[in-house]
Amino acid sequence: MRILSTFIIALTLLSFIPTKKDKNDYPAYKIYNAEGKEVSFSKMMKTLAKNDIVFIGELHDNPISHWMELEISKSLYDIKEGKIKLGSEVFEADNQLILSEYLQGKIKENNFLQEMRLWPNYKTDYKPLVEFAKTNNLEFIATNVPRRYASMVYHKGMTSLDSLDSAAYSFLAPLPFKYDGNVACYKDMIAMMGGHGGDNIAKAQALKDATMAYFITENLKEDEIFIHVNGAYHSDNKEGIIWHLKEAKIEKDIVSISTVLQDNVNSLDEENQGKADFILVVNSAMTGTH
Repeated sequence: MRILSTFIIALTLLSFIPTKKDKNDYPAYKIYNAEGKEVSFSKMMKTLAKNDIVFIGELHDNPISHWMELEISKSLYDIKEGKIKLGSEVFEADNQLILSEYLQGKIKENNFLQEMRLWPNYKTDYKPLVEFAKTNNLEFIATNVPRRYASMVYHKGMTSLDSLDSAAYSFLAPLPFKYDGNVACYKDMIAMMGGHGGDNIAKAQALKDATMAYFITENLKEDEIFIHVNGAYHSDNKEGIIWHLKEAKIEKDIVSISTVLQDNVNSLDEENQGKADFILVVNSAMTGTH
């Protein structure tokens, strides 16, 4: 009996001895600040909660991005006692009525799914966020320009918007909006396309950014955090949407998150430093959602 007791005590003591990290432990992600210092989720949340607008730059097919969007929204909802609002690139402004009717329980999900222009990965990636908003009676703003207007700009240039019916202008940023082809995200886009289509591709992107900035601005309220979900390219390096907000001289505190893929998540690659206030580094082996 005494031997058994001694054995149990020994096992108990061993449980308190620190062990080396398992060499086969593969973290799926880590969070870093702009300078490359690893930070905890809770520390990031303390910073996010001090701001008026939170941009979550995602990789559209990345499950960690989408999971983090939901967890950040839940956390800010708790911290701000429900005083948050959601918005996203994935919903276009002319679908706002349908989105709002669904959130308010006025229409069935079947109607919502049939009549919205939803992305193919809606059910796996964006539905959880929409249902979170619905459950908690939160507003969800469809901020993006209808894709048909961005297509017009890409194919025919900015002047093509002059021919629109007056009702169409309620779905895009007031014209003319400011465009600067020297902003890095637009300049790089033109370079990536090898000059194909001239600068219209960048102007179409700018129309999206300006429109998202406009609808964020129009829906800001005091003592409320606006959480905006968009592709990381729309907010990386404080360009894209954030550039348009600054040009509009919006006096609000803005914080950004970007998502990047790396083979090694245990440090932030130099090329990813400074992309945002916080960088979500996901293992590049992570499977996509579509």
